Amino acid sequence: MLLRVPHPWPLLPGRLVARYKRFIAEIDLESGERIRAHCVNPGRMEGQVRPGARAWVSPVPAASKRKLRYTWELVEEDGRIVGANTVAPNRVVADLLAARVLPGLKRFGQLRSEVAYAERSRVDFLLDGATPHYVEVKNCHLRYPDARGYFPDSVSARATHHLHALREVVEAGAKATVLFTIQRPDVEAIRPSILHDPAFAEAAREAGAAGVRFRAVTIQATLDSLDVMREIPVELAAYDTAPHARWQAKKLPWSGWRNDGP
Repeated sequence: MLLRVPHPWPLLPGRLVARYKRFIAEIDLESGERIRAHCVNPGRMEGQVRPGARAWVSPVPAASKRKLRYTWELVEEDGRIVGANTVAPNRVVADLLAARVLPGLKRFGQLRSEVAYAERSRVDFLLDGATPHYVEVKNCHLRYPDARGYFPDSVSARATHHLHALREVVEAGAKATVLFTIQRPDVEAIRPSILHDPAFAEAAREAGAAGVRFRAVTIQATLDSLDVMREIPVELAAYDTAPHARWQAKKLPWSGWRNDGP
């Protein structure tokens, strides 16, 4: 294990009822209360939106004025607890970079976050040094039976734009790394998903050829912490998507959201 990052707040267990309007998850807590939680993940969460699945939420601090008083953090999929919060990995990576445990991402002066650069872009982290190093975090949750993780699980023009921007800074003389995180440990490599977003997959290959580095780490989600387990490779080469379409079809009933409801 590379790093353990405790959850900021205790998690409350329950069962998923449904996901509504992309950003709302209705969950029955073990206490008997039915609550609405913020679903941070903007993607389809392919295979993870199964009614009755065990789910865990964190309470919002009392001082917060946010309408949804809980955040959906974890969900059980295929008998395994996996992360559902796509913002949490940025907190984990911030600690990972500060700990200076990843080769190639150890030597820097100041670590800054959410730094504006290029056109209409903000990079997750900027490592200041003799050569600035831009680090963009992409959270992956989708795993197929080939033991590969795939990103994204739906078209993401924003993610593709980030790759173009990172390619530009590399061509201008800076360094850039795309760091994938996958909040489950049973993955052997990460791939850009040609099936879900061929434009992103093509942009990733072009960015890699231009010098943008692609790396990935697995995260073990537990009820107490998010544990960074190990680094795994990123496979940018094209591949046959025929089996992926079959695997996707099996997950589709437990994907996306309902537009009715609360």
